Amino acid sequence: MALCEGLGGGSSLLWPRVLLFGDSITQFSFQQGGWGASLADKLVRKCDVLNRGFSGYNTRWAKIILPRLIRKGNVLDNPVAVTIFFGANDSALKDENPKQHIPLDEYEANLKSMVQYLKSVDIPESRVVLITPPPLCEAAWEKECLAQGCKLNRLNLVVGEYASACLHVARACGTDVLDLWALMQKDGQDFSSYLSDGLHLSPKGNEFLFSHLWPLIEKKVSSLPLLLPYWRDVAEAKPELSLLGDGDH
Repeated sequence: MALCEGLGGGSSLLWPRVLLFGDSITQFSFQQGGWGASLADKLVRKCDVLNRGFSGYNTRWAKIILPRLIRKGNVLDNPVAVTIFFGANDSALKDENPKQHIPLDEYEANLKSMVQYLKSVDIPESRVVLITPPPLCEAAWEKECLAQGCKLNRLNLVVGEYASACLHVARACGTDVLDLWALMQKDGQDFSSYLSDGLHLSPKGNEFLFSHLWPLIEKKVSSLPLLLPYWRDVAEAKPELSLLGDGDH
């Protein structure tokens, strides 16, 4: 322990961060084969990928907690990229699921408010990626609902309206956007294999999301160096000369 303390003369390493903010589709993204786990693997030794997914949450609740996740003035709270991925719960039908349902105009306003909050804490629009909810496979999701003793509480056509609102916010605010709802249904393809239960992503769906998200994230992190030198580049006789620098190679 004393030896480690004696060598501790280098500057602190600031590890850049990517923040994933969303509902259950984000919370579950660190499971094996998940899109968040794939992103973390891709960015190892460049960024920490933080999962801030909250199962069941909508944008009304997300807007309230966002300032508790990111505050101004702390360099550790200033991520190089942020994904905002809500809508699967907001788009629930009011009559069947009033607790999660958020009216369309409020959903749009909430997304815009979150982008504006990030800007106020020095995270510009250029670092933000909005993600629309995926399409809903009604037949599969209805089975889930019936198993829980309730009626079908979402419709794909309605989810599409929320996806369109998300696109509108991205255009208005100048952020990147991933239109998952449209991409998964492109050319009328059967999208059911992208979903595990009609709503959440299957392994194939996670892979699909990652493959389309990575190009948007990559351009935001492409200038970041690999943190700490490659092992072959560490000075053999005096490794501290290589390892107590500023973290770049």
